[in-house]
Amino acid sequence: MNSVRIWYKKSGLVIYTSHLDMNRCFTRAVRRAEIPLWYTEGFNPHPYLNFLLPLPLGQSGEREPIDIKIEEDMPLDEIKRRLNSVLPEGLEIVDVTEPADKVNEITAARYLIDVEFLSEGEAEGFAAGVDSIIKSGVLNAEKRSKRGIQTVNLCGFIVDFNVSCEGCAVHIDTCLATGTQRNLNASLLVDSLLGEFGAESEKLSISRREIYTGNKKIFA
Repeated sequence: MNSVRIWYKKSGLVIYTSHLDMNRCFTRAVRRAEIPLWYTEGFNPHPYLNFLLPLPLGQSGEREPIDIKIEEDMPLDEIKRRLNSVLPEGLEIVDVTEPADKVNEITAARYLIDVEFLSEGEAEGFAAGVDSIIKSGVLNAEKRSKRGIQTVNLCGFIVDFNVSCEGCAVHIDTCLATGTQRNLNASLLVDSLLGEFGAESEKLSISRREIYTGNKKIFA
């Protein structure tokens, strides 16, 4: 039995697919690709397929990890080729590797967020206000956790933050705490920032670009 880490890109309309449906999609794809997936033992065997850091609904991802276990040796390039031949539009395998890091080592992720407004004035005002709030170090919001809903300071979950404005669009490049111990959904951050100004965006896109372990080492 061999452990394999699959890295996929999620884009287009597929970003609105739920995590449960994503699990079903990849399980079917592995079967159709005739990859010898290992099944758990016990009374209710099921295929071992683990999304290490599921993407929230509506967010795209450039390099998202899934761990599988296979019962027979198979070249990694062959696994990539077979899966890409059966996956739907919007899902693409970008790499297949042997796992190097453990999921509990994940500490942060980088996001690119684009927020579009009706006018350049709205965009410029929002960008300036956002920059001021983040520099102040205080952005309180209600955050759901295992202990229920709590009011927390989101700035404590921000590793770095950069905002710029281009025409009617505001671009945010930020690294957020992500993982099993501390986690901030980029959607909550954006909603909280919009709420601070009573602003409404015309278009919003959130893309997770990279996942890190400690000291911003790229998760592998």
